[in-house]
Amino acid sequence: MVDLTQQVLRTDVAGMPLEWIGYQDAVRLYHLGQVAYTCGTLLYRIHGGTNARTGRRSLIEVNSIIATVGNNHALAKARDHYVPPLNNQALFKRDGRLCLYCGQRFADRDLSRDHVTPLSRGGDDVWSNVVAACKRCNNHKAGRSPEEAGMELLAVPFVPTHAEYIYLQGHRVLADQMEFLLAHFPRTSPLHERLRRRI
Repeated sequence: MVDLTQQVLRTDVAGMPLEWIGYQDAVRLYHLGQVAYTCGTLLYRIHGGTNARTGRRSLIEVNSIIATVGNNHALAKARDHYVPPLNNQALFKRDGRLCLYCGQRFADRDLSRDHVTPLSRGGDDVWSNVVAACKRCNNHKAGRSPEEAGMELLAVPFVPTHAEYIYLQGHRVLADQMEFLLAHFPRTSPLHERLRRRI
């Protein structure tokens, strides 16, 4: 049975990752002739109606990565200064679902967003000032800095690039999609090391 929840990675014609889309949106792009090329594995074979004149049934094959045509100049310019929206799901995935104080791995429901410089002390709710923390460590740290609480931060928080954020938003990223995205991460990205440890 086909799993219709598997996401398709959409890129621009130059191969820069844009977003995750469902199979319906992918089929629409194929139908509108906006798919320039595909790569990755074949995910879906979608059968349509039968042509009254020819008697042939339409078929669209959807790959795991599709490159689409269109004007993406504005997006390409903005990508250099891109700051992705901060949300807990992406934050916890960025930090490998580890508490960056005690180093233990937790389920999302047992993690919280900790502000390294507390909001009460003028800290901002931004990627470079937040880390995943278990509720116990977050409560222990409270409104103090890690140093004041006698806690060591295990990794420096960082702002994900556009390609890194696309990865962080993905659900069940396939091996070919992961390989494609990794090629777009900066060489210095902490995600390279974290993902290597998990493979």
